[in-house]
Amino acid sequence: MSFRTIEWRNDRLVLLDQTRLPREEIYVECRSYQEVARAIKRMVVRGAPAIGVAAAFGMALGALQSTARDPAIFLREMERIGQTLTMTRPTAVNLFWAVERLKRVAEENLKKGILAVKEALRREALRVMEEDLRANREMGRQGQILIGDGHSILTHCNAGALATAGHGTALGVIRAAFAAGKRIHVFIDETRPLLQGSRLTAWELRKDRIPCTLIADNMAGALMAQGKIDLAIVGADRIAANGDVANKIGTYSVALLCHAHGIPFYVAAPTSTIDFSTKTGEAIPIEQRADREMTSMHGSRIAPQGVRALNPAFDVTPNRYVTAVITEKGIVQKPFKANLKKICSSVASE
Repeated sequence: MSFRTIEWRNDRLVLLDQTRLPREEIYVECRSYQEVARAIKRMVVRGAPAIGVAAAFGMALGALQSTARDPAIFLREMERIGQTLTMTRPTAVNLFWAVERLKRVAEENLKKGILAVKEALRREALRVMEEDLRANREMGRQGQILIGDGHSILTHCNAGALATAGHGTALGVIRAAFAAGKRIHVFIDETRPLLQGSRLTAWELRKDRIPCTLIADNMAGALMAQGKIDLAIVGADRIAANGDVANKIGTYSVALLCHAHGIPFYVAAPTSTIDFSTKTGEAIPIEQRADREMTSMHGSRIAPQGVRALNPAFDVTPNRYVTAVITEKGIVQKPFKANLKKICSSVASE
């Protein structure tokens, strides 16, 4: 891969600024947890797995910043740092998962002294990043069997290396199929309003020389009716215990179109994206973003002054429209409530 989404250098977090792509490749250096929180909020880094990795490093940076000598005060600081990070984007469950994981490590190592805790948190953040990269590669290996030679694939938003520590979830599956020598073609939904498909997914696929075509979000149904799409693969920001999937706004429409045309609709996500505390998709919090993302584009207004916009960042696809969930531990079929639990129980026992 010719770029890195997230790197840890000299106790600083270095992020590829995704708000500047595809025009320029600019890297942002975060020296504090506050800067990490701002980067997540501004979508400098985005995609649930990448947000989780960034949050882990945010916790480590917060610990390194701390001047606390009293263990109780240090833990209170870590709690406050975690709250700052989790307030940035409410839908991506990997964010909460990473923060809780780092808080647990802090508590478990506290008896060794605060310096030892800081080192343990730094190591744990690196472990979170390495685990994500391994999971993505394994997800690709598992999922590529679902893609046949000559298949055309629809994807929505960006679930590639930019949305993870590397390789990608949905795009990781596509990359693995391409690497296996399969002749594939990818149709990329532009993904309004921030154009993660046209700006980011197209950028990644062009770098990898994977054949692709950009389409407007409202073209997918027509292409399916013409027999030009064989399957759809998307990522996820949170999967409820029953298999309902929260992903970028417009995903639900893609799932419905696939259902209407008898086309498989796959979700690729690491097991860390499955949230068993959320029973169904109705309980998933949906992030509401600023009007200006809808009413402007690249700083230029595209809607009349004063018009209001509705801008939910995500929607929820009911499990009945999901063909299978591709994880690093295997491909999960229906019934999702039982099978997701089974696959995550196997992860916990390892």
